[in-house]
Amino acid sequence: MRWGLEPGDAQVSVFPTEATLPRGGSVLVNCSSTCEEEAFLGLETPLTKEERDRGHNWKVFKLSDVEEDSKPMCFSNCGPNQTLASISITVYRLPEHMELFPLPPWQPVGENLTLKCQVKGGAPRAQLTLVLLRGEEELSRQPAVGEPAEGNATVLAGRGDYGANFTCRAELDLRPQGLGFFQNTSAPRQLRTFVLPMTSPQLETPRILEVGTSEKVVCSMGGLFPASEARVHLALGDHRLNTTVTYNKDSLSATAWVEGTAENEGDHLLVCAIMLGNQSQESWRNLTVYSFPAPNLTLSEQEVSEGTQVEVACEASVGLRVRLSDAPAEPWAPSVQFLLNATAEDNGRHFSCSAALEVAGHLLYKNQTKELRVLYGPRLDESDCLGNWTWPEETNQKLSCQAWGNPVPQLTCLRETDGALLPTGDLRPVKKQYEGTYICKAESPRGAVTRKVFLTVLTGKNVLIIVLLTAGAILGAVVVATYLYNRQRKIKIYKLLKAQEAAAMKLNTQATPP
Repeated sequence: MRWGLEPGDAQVSVFPTEATLPRGGSVLVNCSSTCEEEAFLGLETPLTKEERDRGHNWKVFKLSDVEEDSKPMCFSNCGPNQTLASISITVYRLPEHMELFPLPPWQPVGENLTLKCQVKGGAPRAQLTLVLLRGEEELSRQPAVGEPAEGNATVLAGRGDYGANFTCRAELDLRPQGLGFFQNTSAPRQLRTFVLPMTSPQLETPRILEVGTSEKVVCSMGGLFPASEARVHLALGDHRLNTTVTYNKDSLSATAWVEGTAENEGDHLLVCAIMLGNQSQESWRNLTVYSFPAPNLTLSEQEVSEGTQVEVACEASVGLRVRLSDAPAEPWAPSVQFLLNATAEDNGRHFSCSAALEVAGHLLYKNQTKELRVLYGPRLDESDCLGNWTWPEETNQKLSCQAWGNPVPQLTCLRETDGALLPTGDLRPVKKQYEGTYICKAESPRGAVTRKVFLTVLTGKNVLIIVLLTAGAILGAVVVATYLYNRQRKIKIYKLLKAQEAAAMKLNTQATPP
């Protein structure tokens, strides 16, 4: 039986057996031996070491500037025997570089977006985790593997992701080692999502435009997101138009004015392109800028005396055809003219010269109109001023008398007996004092004409006589009409009977044998 340890039974021990240090850190290592004799103790390591303390069969070493994982070895020589014990040192460090790869400038809504994060450095890897985030929302969590380590996540882009921040976070969890929880986050990257419908913009534009005029062009589109980020390009050929854009919630409307000038006369392509994100949609229309000079209408004189001959002429610019109203029927021609012997009826007559031009399938017309003024003497006809007026006294009547002429004549109607004026207009009521013979005179610089007007006012007795005479005349007319009707009726009956007798005699003759 042995009461002590033999030299061969001596053991060496180390404390601590495991250590986790920050990069460049230090640790105290205690090596001890169970040898009953004085043991020779040492620490085998490439690290910088310093003996800090010693005792019977134990020593304390300080390891400094530890940069990487290591396994220092404690040894003990007890007699002829040597025993060993190792310490496991783990160096931890946060990642040296971590980055979320750039996002696309624009991401279509409804399409998958792949996020990619890269981390360089960081240890121990077993406790290092990569986390991809949308704001504070965790999208993926995965261990850091390889150098550099990469993490990925795929998300379906939506409208809500417009303006969202995405980041990558590295987490080093050393709480099991009693050290704590460390994390580092990359710089955020912002995502912009968009929706651009696969339809063409609605383009409202004229198809033809005359030189010297301008028209509004409107280009609009709905279903956009975000509409305020959309850009509009409106151009006529190579010339970009000055455009005003109005944005609504999910639509826009762009307006511009296009001008027809002599320089851009001809056919052009009007284009509207709406660009959002990395996509665009466009519409185009053909626009023809044309020149259409008005025709030239001339009257040899616009104000003539009655009986004067007037030449009316209508001419068009080169390449155009014209027609002249009231001219003898002729086909369209470069020029049309005719002679007119001016009469009073031609005063105020309008002549119209029309030119026609076909532009891009549209038949266009332009007119020029002029008025002929004919000077003629006064007219005072029966249709304008009746010669006889007979009205019952105290009735409401209207007396009109109007003269015509150019210039307009002055009309006066005076009673022959006392020079009283003829009461024209509404007579409410008619008075006996209005009765008489009036001389109406129409006078202008072109001459004068006169006309007699007789105004008779019937009193109560005269009215009764006229009524009786009128009634008698009506009754006589009815009697005569009734007589004539009956006479004609009797003649028709007589002729019918004679025809029937002749037909009967003819039948009898045919029935008797020869």
